[in-house]
Amino acid sequence: MDKHPNMQQFTFRQKLKFLLSLPVIVAALGYFVDIYDLLLFGIVRIPSLKDLNIDADTMGTIIINFQMTGLLIGGVLWGILGDKKGRLSVLFGSILVYSLANIACGFLPQMYFADKLTIYAALRFIAGIGLAGELGAGITLVSESLPKELRAIGTSIVAGFGLLGAVVAQLTVALAGHWTWAYFIGGGLGLALLLLRIGVLESGLYKHIEKQASISKGNFISFFTDFERFKKYIKCIAIGLPTWFCVGILAMMSNQFAPALGIASIQPGKAIMWAYVGISIGDFASGFISQALHSRKKAIFYMMLFTIVGVCLMLFGGAKTENMYYFYCAWLGLGTGYWAMFVTVAAEQFGTNIRSTATTTVPNMVRGLVPVMLMGFDFFKVTQGVVIAAVIVGIIVFILGIYSTLTIAETHNRDLDFTE
Repeated sequence: MDKHPNMQQFTFRQKLKFLLSLPVIVAALGYFVDIYDLLLFGIVRIPSLKDLNIDADTMGTIIINFQMTGLLIGGVLWGILGDKKGRLSVLFGSILVYSLANIACGFLPQMYFADKLTIYAALRFIAGIGLAGELGAGITLVSESLPKELRAIGTSIVAGFGLLGAVVAQLTVALAGHWTWAYFIGGGLGLALLLLRIGVLESGLYKHIEKQASISKGNFISFFTDFERFKKYIKCIAIGLPTWFCVGILAMMSNQFAPALGIASIQPGKAIMWAYVGISIGDFASGFISQALHSRKKAIFYMMLFTIVGVCLMLFGGAKTENMYYFYCAWLGLGTGYWAMFVTVAAEQFGTNIRSTATTTVPNMVRGLVPVMLMGFDFFKVTQGVVIAAVIVGIIVFILGIYSTLTIAETHNRDLDFTE
């Protein structure tokens, strides 16, 4: 007897037709370019700032914080726009903004109308605003376009393929010969993608409520006016924190861990690349794990536990060489490859009228909290050293993440045709 009588059965050909449909392909390619551009500054930070005669360590953090602040503001703006004007408006608008900002970054050596630090920070802030819209709009569109039985696998394909953008970014920087070309290529890829977007149709669930004036759409304040909804929203954010702890501190700041672990040197660009190789594989796997367990929560929880083991091994004796550090970056990436699942959970928690706002703001709130994690890391580093500082921040984010995962509502197989 079928344990899940409400589940629709699909043939292999039908599954392929849904999973390789235009919304999935375009969302996957969009997220690929998004991740390429999002991590590009982290990869070219040292060579680009040296070329511009800017101190890479102190000023690099300032520019990263500008980009992350842009993500935070952009997440709210694009999320509201996605619910008020449709998912497609965000997919078009966001990619245009960050593509043009990236092309402008490639012209930085020729810009003399202000000091280079101000221009660079402003451009990464604008890029951050643009980059904020891509994932939430793509996951919302795919979640609403696919049957509930294939939703987790579809969003995993989007994120799994998209996250390979980090690997291509690192390889592009290595092969292009100069960091400016990496920015031109990223911007060019985005503009090329705009042409692909023309054939994509709007979400049917959104079109159903689009003309209904009685339904409040994209009301960001509504997450804070109802306590139950507020709790759900905060838990969605907390579930994602361990992912950016691993990327933002253990990979991006990996050069700072080299002396403490007795390693001659660690290249942040390579650490980021190997982390994203792992995250990409983990994201592909997470959808299938969720389907097999018939649970979003169990899949995320088990992947978090796997990540904690990796963090402990990395910081307490496992990473004795540069290559071993990269190996553990890949391990942590594999464990935090529930990124697509966590964004899908956010999409499934809320009604169609605020779904884009939730799905776009939640991952960007996580990214926006990276400066807070870095502040905590820098604060504890002074007295405790880098390893213990990372452990303290890690304990906080994993406790919040595990508690939120275990206490949030299960959304596997939930019908998304409802409003708040």
